[in-house]
Amino acid sequence: MDYYKLLGVEKTASPEEIKKAYRKLALKHHPDRNKGNKDAEEQFKKISEAYAVLSDKEKRQQYDTVGAAGFQQRYSQEDIFRNADLGDILREFGLNFGGGRTTFRNAGGGGGFEEMFRQPGARGRASHNGFQNFHQQQQVKGSDLSLELPITLSEVLTGAEKTISLGHGSAAEKVSVRIPAGIETGKKLRISGKGSPSPMGGQPGDLYLLIRVEQHPTFTREGSHLSMDLQIPYSSAVLGAEVEVPTLEGKQLKVKVPPGCQPQAKLRLRKHGLPDSQGGTRGDLLVKILAAVPKTLSETQKELLDRLKESGL
Repeated sequence: MDYYKLLGVEKTASPEEIKKAYRKLALKHHPDRNKGNKDAEEQFKKISEAYAVLSDKEKRQQYDTVGAAGFQQRYSQEDIFRNADLGDILREFGLNFGGGRTTFRNAGGGGGFEEMFRQPGARGRASHNGFQNFHQQQQVKGSDLSLELPITLSEVLTGAEKTISLGHGSAAEKVSVRIPAGIETGKKLRISGKGSPSPMGGQPGDLYLLIRVEQHPTFTREGSHLSMDLQIPYSSAVLGAEVEVPTLEGKQLKVKVPPGCQPQAKLRLRKHGLPDSQGGTRGDLLVKILAAVPKTLSETQKELLDRLKESGL
């Protein structure tokens, strides 16, 4: 858990700011002021744990260095609450926290915070197992993992079933994932429970697959549309022609180029693009016409072009 976020302070907060934030939240969530409210009780436990760590210079330094998961591995609940000055703060408001300065060892005196951690039927001081039981309820989830998953434009068109290999020490786990049609670069797929194991015996983290659509040699993606360049002879652009246009599926479509087709003109082939990622209709294929200008000409071609030039073409 993020102790700073629980107390609503920045990581640069001073000890006085941390104490002030805890005092305010403790007054709001203390069980004596929220009889029978389990949510308030749980929140009070969490903010008290956060204050016990952040109010201690050494513990705070360790927390900032190793992070929440690493800190939980190094410190037990007993360590966290040892010498925590919680009772003195709450007694300012006349709230019950047990007798004396609150330490893990002398948490005697009935009622208040200690009762939350006391095992059923236990008397006197709160037991170590009581703290452990609470800690088990708050088991830390394992860290999430993030991997980049490259896919082809053809897989975007049809969707795909991909198998990835996750290393676990010397072993490897095969995980299948369904790639939905129309998915875009930058989208994430979440696979629950396939992240890092929990250091505290809790649930493993999740695996996030970051999608990267690879470039295609012919087609360029524009949302759900595809675009491509098609070179045709100069004479075909002037006189018009029937040409073949490839599609992403591998088909060849016969398309008429109108006479006088201008350079960079686009022909639209409806519903030959990609499926919409939201499950809508399929996009279009936009064909940009490029008139090919020959670099070399035969003598006959030169004579014909000279005659055309003389005619004003």
